[in-house]
Amino acid sequence: MKSLHFTNARLIDPEALTDSLGSLTVTAGQITAVNGPTPKDAQQIDCAGKCLAPGIVDWGVKVGEPGERHRESFRSAGMAAAAGGVTTLIARPDTMPAIDTPELLEFVTRRAAEAAPVRIHHMAALTKGRAGLEMTEIGFLRDVGAVAFSDADHVVQDTRVLTRAFSYARSLGALVVGHPQDPGLSRGTSATSGKFASLRGLPAAPALAERIGLDRDLGLVELTGVRYHADQITTERALPALVRAKANGLDVTAGVSIHHLTLNEFDVGDYRTFFKLSPPLRSEEDRLAVVAAVGEGLIDVICSMHTPQDEESKRLPFEDAAAGAVALETFLPAAMRLFHAGALSLPMLFRAMALNPARRLGLPQGRLAAGAPADLVLFDPDVPYLLDRAKLHSKSKNTPFDGQRMEGRVIATFVAGKQVFGGVQ
Repeated sequence: MKSLHFTNARLIDPEALTDSLGSLTVTAGQITAVNGPTPKDAQQIDCAGKCLAPGIVDWGVKVGEPGERHRESFRSAGMAAAAGGVTTLIARPDTMPAIDTPELLEFVTRRAAEAAPVRIHHMAALTKGRAGLEMTEIGFLRDVGAVAFSDADHVVQDTRVLTRAFSYARSLGALVVGHPQDPGLSRGTSATSGKFASLRGLPAAPALAERIGLDRDLGLVELTGVRYHADQITTERALPALVRAKANGLDVTAGVSIHHLTLNEFDVGDYRTFFKLSPPLRSEEDRLAVVAAVGEGLIDVICSMHTPQDEESKRLPFEDAAAGAVALETFLPAAMRLFHAGALSLPMLFRAMALNPARRLGLPQGRLAAGAPADLVLFDPDVPYLLDRAKLHSKSKNTPFDGQRMEGRVIATFVAGKQVFGGVQ
């Protein structure tokens, strides 16, 4: 493969937390130099002062294969990811059937490698059928390539089962991903308790349900010593528990979706179901607290929590509609809202969107350094446009940003030095 030499690039380095003009050289799928000399016969790409950053590592993407291919396939998800600057997908196991056996994991791994232009790794279910009754064969699944174990938004209610699963995962060094939410308080709800939910007449759960769920999980982490990641921390009241867990030396990290960082409960407006998410959108005070937690490094990961739903499941009364939104293509422009608002710098954003998820999952991506894979995104953080959901590459179009003014657009995406989106080559 011919070497690439990116010149006049605004290099976004999430390790050094720097944002500076420079050059970058790629050879044989790897970054070989930063601000080094131009190799002989290398293809030069003038970035014209635009941003060059590590490709996004998106942790928690729902793909419809197997069982719901009409909502999203590996091919359509991969194309949407490439268009959004996402070079690595971490797929969730909440498929039909759930990814809970080595054979099924091998099948989806092969399908993803054949169909998608980006890298795809898979989480496996923590319990069989995500039913919370019996743990899966964690060791065998890990041997086949599972990078983490999760029942996604199904909370394991039997504490004894969860303790056994945590203990076994700890013995293997496996990472467990939890969904902090008290199932009793949150069952059948579609909003966060408060004045807005009351005025709209929506069934609501208190924000404290998240902290209660997190407290339980962290207690079991302390008991078992398992490596643990909370998939979404979205409320201010959950943050002190996270502070204490990290201060006490527990092996704990946490994430949050880009929607919970950029939207609040008032965006639901007159029952707009594209804004129905799981967990539900929170108050503006919660949103600001969580944004600050990302800036401080208390919350480690920002993800899209991409959840495709078909039109029929969204065009229902708000409390009956399916939860979730597509976000692979809107992830980066939505994150630019935080940058343009002065809440988070570009290196801080890519620390949470690329470096930290890669590190936590033991992947080599997420860095702009010699020896790192050449998974890169070239983007303009300032270009404005109106989002048209019909033009998204995802099969499903359920985005809350439809018709909204966005800033920031991907120019080109590279995986292992190969361009998978854009037209600079």
